[in-house]
Amino acid sequence: MKILLYGINYSPELTGIGKYSGEMARWLAEQGHEVRVVTAPPYYPDWKVWPAFSSWRFNCTQEEGVSVYRCPLYVPAKPAALTRLLHLASFSISSSLAMLAQLRWKPELVILVVPTLFCAPQTLLLAKLTGAKSVLHIQDFEVDALFGLGIANSGVLKRIAYGAERLILRAFDRVSSISAAMLRRAQSKGVSVEQLRFFPNWSETARFANVARNDALLARLGIDPAKKVLLYSGNIGEKQGLESVIEAADRLKGRAELVFLIVGEGAGKARLQALAASKQLSNVVFAPLQPYEDLPALLASADCHLVIQKRGAADAVLPSKLTNILAVGGNAVITADPETSLGLLCLDHPGIAERVEPESVEALLRGIEGCLTMPLPNLIATAYAHDFLDKDRILARFIDEV
Repeated sequence: MKILLYGINYSPELTGIGKYSGEMARWLAEQGHEVRVVTAPPYYPDWKVWPAFSSWRFNCTQEEGVSVYRCPLYVPAKPAALTRLLHLASFSISSSLAMLAQLRWKPELVILVVPTLFCAPQTLLLAKLTGAKSVLHIQDFEVDALFGLGIANSGVLKRIAYGAERLILRAFDRVSSISAAMLRRAQSKGVSVEQLRFFPNWSETARFANVARNDALLARLGIDPAKKVLLYSGNIGEKQGLESVIEAADRLKGRAELVFLIVGEGAGKARLQALAASKQLSNVVFAPLQPYEDLPALLASADCHLVIQKRGAADAVLPSKLTNILAVGGNAVITADPETSLGLLCLDHPGIAERVEPESVEALLRGIEGCLTMPLPNLIATAYAHDFLDKDRILARFIDEV
């Protein structure tokens, strides 16, 4: 089958949507499909185009059996509401040319990964002109995140954005998303049950199984291996609300056996580092994003994982890091309200993690204490990962269903 994957994030980005899009494209190519990808140069989570890539040139390469078309885009140094919109719009405009170039190839399946909905018109047009089936895969509800996190507050803009979103969602042949709660949200926006497909993020479960704590890796990151490690790993942005982690570290600075390790990059990292420095916290260590080959060892070396999000993002954005935490058998504190996807996960699978109220330092501290008393490895987490998060099972079922 000729499959076109379209989205702003792609490999070699190591976190978030780019990681999953890259793994999906490679898996499809390994199954014998002819796969093309229209995307941007890697820039996330640094919000800076990576060395060896260009933010203003078109480029086409063969990457592990996949034809990858990279298109120019504007990447703001300090993303805010307006600059984020310009960022997304710039990719939509430049990538339209690459999408039109696929007319002669005539894909049979076109998959748009959201964000961004700015790219929906050209996706639908290409599918109509070529007779391809169109699939909208929702990793983030970007409109909900935009307003739920207070990034934009205009009432007029809000009505226009939600109206456009509703029309776009209903226009695709299939709409998939990564959790049951997000599928329900899509249904509330006018998508029929017949259109909906469950397509969760996955883990390479065999890669993360039976991994031991790695003292040498901790020492390389500046951590005393004898200490209990409270780990946050991933994007450091606005939707996480990681200021609460710094406040928790301040409250626990008298506990010499504990250390907070924050691994990653993002628009909010400098501000977070400044906050920790202002409090003179010696129990907080920042480290850059680690190579993917070191990720299993890193996750297995944590005594408590911090899966932190602001209220309002817990269903609009499902943190991708959780899949590998579960696969490695880690214990996690998850900030989420009970009715969200993460809240329901903890309710349906008691013992899989500690769920606490979002945006509350007191609740986070209670969750940390509870997490540190849980056995390692977490066998409930590994069983869940084996049954529901295996990459080969998820991707094979998705392609069959669409």
